[in-house]
Amino acid sequence: MCARRTPVPKFVYSFTEGNKDLKDLLGGKGANLAEMTNLGLPVPPGFTITTEACKVYLESGSEPEGLRDEVSAHLDALERTMGKRLGQADDPLLVSVRSGAKFSMPGMMDTVLNIGLSDASVAGLAAQSGNERFAWDSYRRLLQMFGKTVLGVDGDLFEDALDEAKHAKGTSDDLDLDAGDLEKLVERFKGIVRSETGRDFPQDPREQMDLAVRAVFESWNSDRARLYRRQERIPGDLATAVNVCSMVFGNLGSDSGTGVAFTRDPSTGAQGVYGDYLQNAQGEDVVAGIRNTVPLAELETLDKASYDQLMGIMETLENHYRDLCDIEFTIERGKLWMLQTRVGKRTAAAAFRIATQLVDQGLIDLDEALHRVNGAQLAQLMFPRFAEERPGQGEKAPDRIAWGIAASPGAAVGKAVFDSYTAVKWSRSGEKVILVRRETNPDDLDGMIAAEGILTSRGGKTSHAAVVARGMGKTCVCGAEELEVDTKKRRFATADGRVVEEGDLISIDGSTGKVYLGEVPVVPSPVVEYFEGTLHAGADEQGGLVQAVHRIMSHADGRRRLRVRANADNADDASRARRYGAQGIGLCRTEHMFLGEERRKEVERLILADTDDERESALRTLLPLQKDDFVELFQAMDGLPVTVRLLDPPLHEFLPDITELSVRVALAEARKDHNENDLRLLQAVHRLHEQNPMLGLRGVRLGLVIPGLFSMQVRAIAEAAAERRRAGGDPRPEIMIPLVGTVQELEIVREDAEKVLAEVAAATGVPLDIALGTMIELPRAAVTAGQIAEAAEFFSFGTNDLTQTVWGFSRDDVEASFFTAYLEKGIFGVSPFETIDRDGVGSLVRQAAEAGRATRPGLKLGVCGEHGGDPDSVHFFHEVGLDYVSCSPFRIPVARLEAGRAAIETAGSDSR
Repeated sequence: MCARRTPVPKFVYSFTEGNKDLKDLLGGKGANLAEMTNLGLPVPPGFTITTEACKVYLESGSEPEGLRDEVSAHLDALERTMGKRLGQADDPLLVSVRSGAKFSMPGMMDTVLNIGLSDASVAGLAAQSGNERFAWDSYRRLLQMFGKTVLGVDGDLFEDALDEAKHAKGTSDDLDLDAGDLEKLVERFKGIVRSETGRDFPQDPREQMDLAVRAVFESWNSDRARLYRRQERIPGDLATAVNVCSMVFGNLGSDSGTGVAFTRDPSTGAQGVYGDYLQNAQGEDVVAGIRNTVPLAELETLDKASYDQLMGIMETLENHYRDLCDIEFTIERGKLWMLQTRVGKRTAAAAFRIATQLVDQGLIDLDEALHRVNGAQLAQLMFPRFAEERPGQGEKAPDRIAWGIAASPGAAVGKAVFDSYTAVKWSRSGEKVILVRRETNPDDLDGMIAAEGILTSRGGKTSHAAVVARGMGKTCVCGAEELEVDTKKRRFATADGRVVEEGDLISIDGSTGKVYLGEVPVVPSPVVEYFEGTLHAGADEQGGLVQAVHRIMSHADGRRRLRVRANADNADDASRARRYGAQGIGLCRTEHMFLGEERRKEVERLILADTDDERESALRTLLPLQKDDFVELFQAMDGLPVTVRLLDPPLHEFLPDITELSVRVALAEARKDHNENDLRLLQAVHRLHEQNPMLGLRGVRLGLVIPGLFSMQVRAIAEAAAERRRAGGDPRPEIMIPLVGTVQELEIVREDAEKVLAEVAAATGVPLDIALGTMIELPRAAVTAGQIAEAAEFFSFGTNDLTQTVWGFSRDDVEASFFTAYLEKGIFGVSPFETIDRDGVGSLVRQAAEAGRATRPGLKLGVCGEHGGDPDSVHFFHEVGLDYVSCSPFRIPVARLEAGRAAIETAGSDSR
């Protein structure tokens, strides 16, 4: 018998072989180039090296076996198709080598154009094109990109040499350099490569290509790519594909050019012709923002045939992908070529508008529309915006100093800074900053993340700054040409001669493109006004934005299984939460009801009580105050459940600071002015002082150690409920005992609570059906949840404390001390306090939910930690089978939306 051969993996695919569903293997760019080829669109021939090849290279440090032979075979086929060889002296085939990961990472990884040019072939390119200047311009671009990207030469050395050449010519425009100037620049660039690397620029075309491919592989793990993936939560193990594509040239003269087009406005979602075009340029010139582009609509007058063909292709692609498409194209002497398409990044407002537009066009249904937006985008829409320029009476109008391109909406105020290092440094010190640059590049990413907004004097809606800012939801104004930005002197000058220095306060409006000196007042967003009920759902002041949000939110509410409650401690917060769509209160923190000087004094009396009479007197004083609070709360949430957590924090939090009090007592003693109450307070502070108070005398432990404390709170809840019921209301309180670690603790508190409830019911004649449950916030509670469920009618997972106790983290300490380092090293993709740790904390939540319901099948389950409003966490809680999530009032719409998305995604996976 013959041994069965192991299949040889395939590492290279022609553009004619793939399709848009192979993003994992071919990356987004390669998959979409293949799809456009399949659609018969004009795509330059080429091939894609798979992400699997990249993974092998990154793991082993060398190319996978067989890759070189596969590349050679595909290169031979490409040469036959094009009728010329790579780098052929008299008529060279030139190629681009571009990265292309599954998820779009604009500008984060490497690209090299014009590979194949050399001293031997530059003259052949000049002869074949009939344009000597074009040939030398293409060669200097290759040297510049190859030197920086592949050989690691400082890119500023090339830029400085280019600036010197322009200065010597007396111009600021690259296009004014003639063939002779560019030939000299090529020699200068080759000298820079030689002096910086110790080797000559490689003249062998295949060596150029192979080195470029390896550089693209390695760029997957560049610092900026890692940072971008962390920011966008893109998995680090996906790797990038590499696309080798025959070059087409937009820098052959005025009948050539390059551009980026969107099938809809990525900033607003409006339908129309959107994009940028640059005559006599290569693609990198557009996204880099080095030269200011013209609006895409002007292409119609420059080259109507290409414009009409492009419009038809854009319609084809949008209908095929059923979404906004982002397109890169080149025109080579009147011939249109498609270089890339992808589902385009967009602002939050555009995402909601486009989703509903596509529903109205019949391209998608409402489930798909809901799937295409997310809670993070909705949260962005709820941020404040700048007030109108018309000031109120007695107010000064904002001082507008420039007007650029509205690239990514929002209102951002901060101190002007001119480099990424300063942006990061100042933001870590608590300063809000605006990053100001002539144009941004991928090396600016950490500064862009740190800044409140980005302002550039060059570039358009498709520049690097605009694309990255939209993806991150950052406010951005591009192409503010009136501003003269001097990054070396760390300042910019306005058209009227005023100078803004680093540290001066500026405001930028990414919705209008306006730039202001100083701080501009903000007003609530229209989306918040809609949730507050002050703006009608059909309002069209924002171009249909409010109506789009209303439609998608209504569908999410109809689809979701999870209910959404609020964390609210007073009637005002409860009323706001109800307006935002809350279906009850999942956490009322009663300790917040003891704030204020009068109530703190009563708590001090309770703590200082030496006798039963003193303690009971303090509790009797607190009882009506607590009752009044609950009456207001139950009235605000009439007909909806209100989960009241009994007192949780350590008692020392209600006492004066130990240092402050010690000084006060010492000074009084020095003056021989003794204060008996201060002395007793100091003794109490020392008595209650704990090394780790979050793991000390708090929660259920307080109720067991201080007689009558929990009973007072239960009585206040019961009496408030009875009063509201007699007044015709429908109060639905639930009582939650915190920090339970064993069922015995819960049984003791429950027994006392039931006695109090029975007493109040008998005294008022009002039947009281009040559920008693507990918070699951300790690992022991989670692993013994089956036992605890015997005494609990509901669980609410306190994931803040559960995260602290599972990880052994003190949140107040670790976030400031080492979390940044953990995030930078990739130990965390995101803080476990921001998004639930599924493998650790999440595993305990799942285990406790299953064990609790095994004991008590009707057990109600919720979560009241901050994770209740986090989009990713909401999906997890849906999967686990919780009944509700609870979060701050502002995050309720986000939780509602994500609960709906979780439901449709679960239904979609079930149907598959």
